[in-house]
Amino acid sequence: MRIQNNARSFLSAAALAVLVGCATTEEPKPAPAPAPAPTPATPAPAAAPAPVAKPAPVPPKPMALRVNSVELFEFDKSRLTRDATDKLDREVVVRLGEFQVIRLINVNGHADRLGSAQYNQKLSERRAEAVRAYLAKQGAPADRIETYGFGKTLQVKSCPDQKNRKALIECLQPNRRVEVEVLGTGRP
Repeated sequence: MRIQNNARSFLSAAALAVLVGCATTEEPKPAPAPAPAPTPATPAPAAAPAPVAKPAPVPPKPMALRVNSVELFEFDKSRLTRDATDKLDREVVVRLGEFQVIRLINVNGHADRLGSAQYNQKLSERRAEAVRAYLAKQGAPADRIETYGFGKTLQVKSCPDQKNRKALIECLQPNRRVEVEVLGTGRP
């Protein structure tokens, strides 16, 4: 039994030595684990695109139509000739369709220099009124047509006095005119 006791003592001492040895001997610490690689930042889910506002409609641009109509009237007359109505149809009436909104139609009547200032003033007013009536009959907004007579104050052609009156009347023809101006907004 003694051997057994010695063996037990020996084993106990050995176990104690192992324990003491373990307690006093430091084992090398394991290398630190590599830091985890940074994960790429995941972008936040894209927000739904904001609804795109429709571009504001382009407002119609203001426009003016100016027509200087000559050869509308015979000498000393305020009645439109057939050629005059055809010319007004081509130069004014057809072009009214270019407007989305008509704000004003200005009709200015003129006369040549032959005759008194008072007579030519009245004649130019009658000429402007004849064109106004015709445009209204063709569908122009009558409540937006204004007429003015300028008599012989705004001559566009100067002619020397002549003994041949017929030649003078023919020379002054461009002064017997009506100017039409339409103001409004054009179609987009």
